[in-house]
Amino acid sequence: MSATLAEVLTVEHHAIDAGIEKFVAASPSGNVREWAAPLTEAMNALRRHIYLEEELVFPQLRNGPLMMPIMVMLNEHGEMWRRMAALDEQLSADDVEHEPTRSTVVAECSAMLELLDNHNSKEEPVIYPHLDSDMDDDSQAFLRDFLTDGTTPEGWEPARAAG
Repeated sequence: MSATLAEVLTVEHHAIDAGIEKFVAASPSGNVREWAAPLTEAMNALRRHIYLEEELVFPQLRNGPLMMPIMVMLNEHGEMWRRMAALDEQLSADDVEHEPTRSTVVAECSAMLELLDNHNSKEEPVIYPHLDSDMDDDSQAFLRDFLTDGTTPEGWEPARAAG
């Protein structure tokens, strides 16, 4: 039997968290960009995850009793997106004077992990149980296909990215 959509998306949550945690645990002193690969991979996975929820999942579930919880999820996605943009900016600084420090980036990552924990602890029990029961078969199939090889379109941003 294949995993439910709820199980697959929960596994993605854990993988994203693990990538950030790996970065925080392994980050030595020195140039942050030299050891940022786990963080960059986790942020790319989180962007893709937010995209699939906002474009493929939430439109199927937003009417009825999940309207308010989805509004909360959208707000939190916007906050995550803004935090990722700040991390991107720190990691891409070309100027030595603006080069990110380990403590600054680790602090940002810790704040992101806290935000993700708070978000996931609501999303997994409230939204995810409806994926396999309330989404139509075609939408479920499309989501499964996207999970296999889908990508976030260039330039896409979540509904609440601007704040």
